[in-house]
Amino acid sequence: MVIQSNTAMKIVFRVDASIQMGTGHVMRCLTLADALKNQGAECYFICREHPGNLMGLIVQRGHHFDSLPYMEASQQRQQKNHTVGDHLAHSSWLGATQKQDADLCIAIIESLQPNWLIVDHYALDIRWEQELRPYCQQLMVIDDLADRQHDCDLLLDQTLGRDPKDYAQWVSTSCEILCGAQYALLRPEFPQWRDYSLKRRVNGQLEHLLINLGGVDKDNITTQILMALTKCSLPPELEIIVVMGATAPCIASVQKQALLMPWRTEVKTGVDNMAELMANSDLAVGAAGSTSWERCCLGLPCIVICLAENQKKVISILDECGAAILCSLEESINSKALDSKFKFAERNLQELIKNSISVVDGLGCNKVVNKIKAVL
Repeated sequence: MVIQSNTAMKIVFRVDASIQMGTGHVMRCLTLADALKNQGAECYFICREHPGNLMGLIVQRGHHFDSLPYMEASQQRQQKNHTVGDHLAHSSWLGATQKQDADLCIAIIESLQPNWLIVDHYALDIRWEQELRPYCQQLMVIDDLADRQHDCDLLLDQTLGRDPKDYAQWVSTSCEILCGAQYALLRPEFPQWRDYSLKRRVNGQLEHLLINLGGVDKDNITTQILMALTKCSLPPELEIIVVMGATAPCIASVQKQALLMPWRTEVKTGVDNMAELMANSDLAVGAAGSTSWERCCLGLPCIVICLAENQKKVISILDECGAAILCSLEESINSKALDSKFKFAERNLQELIKNSISVVDGLGCNKVVNKIKAVL
């Protein structure tokens, strides 16, 4: 049932994107916000003005938006020196202390009194959440680290194989925990393209390669992979599509290398048809962020590269269940090592497809939306 406009839920998201942390947190929150908006909810985003933010995309998708000021690194260090015990493993990602961030957020949401405050940020924990508690009816945390305390009513971790017991020491017994890839926040186009994608893979050949290392790729690994590919023995009829975020700092470098490739290579930025591109690809080279679940939904085999410490668990589980091919960063830019990964993928394409589609059905976002509505 669609919520009537005069009783619309108000949902506030506190989430950031930047060159340092990438775009995945904002993208999964946008997926959830779009689904909630389709149910009649009003969604508000609070984001800090980090370099590489996605504020324009949030507005483009029709959501309300408020920004927090960005501080230079020297200002951040000066402010944090005055705050004892505020350090988390990712505290530098916030651009302020938790107290400073909380005070600014309170000033924004105090008049909104949202039904739900949804927090997706590795640099925020129970201290920030307790400050904001009086200004919302319910509080939800999206996480995939299980490394810090939270004060929330609902916690979502869409990591494959995650056990609710992993959060037992971090949340209260009253907190409801949604764990596992069955809750993966995928846009509706992914389950919509699933049947088409699986049918075209019945007798699949390696003809279309998709390369996507997230929305930022701040270290320009994509160019290095393209250079390594030039010495790999790939099919002569191969076509390569490289997808990058619109804010990626190395787009020009990748475009330059694309012109030198022995195969037709196209670079696309800021695409809005990722599901279609994945469905029409035979193999991917990618990172282990949220796109892992998108690829699995469409049965797209992938050579998965570990680009961050927090991706190791996802990669390990995907590798164990045969849903992806593990590739270290060093191997990904080494032609001989990368060539062996492609040969393995070609030999085991159908097995990889079968294992991938068993990971996620693409309906996780609906399950989370229904849970959010049911609580109220």
